[in-house]
Amino acid sequence: MKIDFGATASDYAKHRAGFPSSLFNKLSEYGIGLPGQKIVDIGTGTGTLARNFVMRGCHVIGIDPSASLLEQAKQLDLANNVKVDYRQATAENTGLEDSSADVVTAGQCWHWFDRPRAVKEVIRILKANGYIAIAHFDWIPLKGNVVEATENLIQAYNSDWNLGGGNGLHPLWLRDLGEGGFRDIRTFSYDVFVPYSHEDWRGRIRASAGVGASLEKDKVEEFDRELAELLQSQFPIPMLQVQHRVFAAIAKSPKFKDVLNHD
Repeated sequence: MKIDFGATASDYAKHRAGFPSSLFNKLSEYGIGLPGQKIVDIGTGTGTLARNFVMRGCHVIGIDPSASLLEQAKQLDLANNVKVDYRQATAENTGLEDSSADVVTAGQCWHWFDRPRAVKEVIRILKANGYIAIAHFDWIPLKGNVVEATENLIQAYNSDWNLGGGNGLHPLWLRDLGEGGFRDIRTFSYDVFVPYSHEDWRGRIRASAGVGASLEKDKVEEFDRELAELLQSQFPIPMLQVQHRVFAAIAKSPKFKDVLNHD
């Protein structure tokens, strides 16, 4: 499945609001997102992680290969009166200096990377005793809920889409970190309910990988009409409460970074 989130950049910026503030409060308990830290946010998209870290006094470089998403990020920064240093590059080749970041973050994007290469790049740009934080904010499909119904419709339109049926937990990322030599690996997760109007939920789904980022425009429009009908018939309440799970995997840079720091 060929994915281009740039094709749905406007919906992405408007309807994918990003992580709840509670995530940043929790990360700060682990020493991540503290004032003055230099953070590199890989796969930054429209800058939802990056912008919140700047608001908390961090210096942030946002990395993404999509010029369209970065343009939306800049517009959102203007609206929020913040400044992120955006660079068009990839997680596997950021173009940044060695040992230049206190923290590297990746929000809702680790699965899109060439993960072994991304691990090596993160190790390269992290300082000794630096941190990585991989975070997710996933809708949760349960029997009979709006997420399950929506995922079934996505599958009907896009048989190549295989991201449904998740539980919001990502144990494979722990293997990536462990094999990369990262230390003090920790995780946390918790659930929140996010309110969506019918219009906002449709926008959120149009901005997903299985719809706006991979289907042809006419198919996206057809899908959107059918989703609107589904919501009216099966979930007629005006404000949906959509269950989501916040998950984060946190680790410190590999031990050899300490040795390099003393050379």
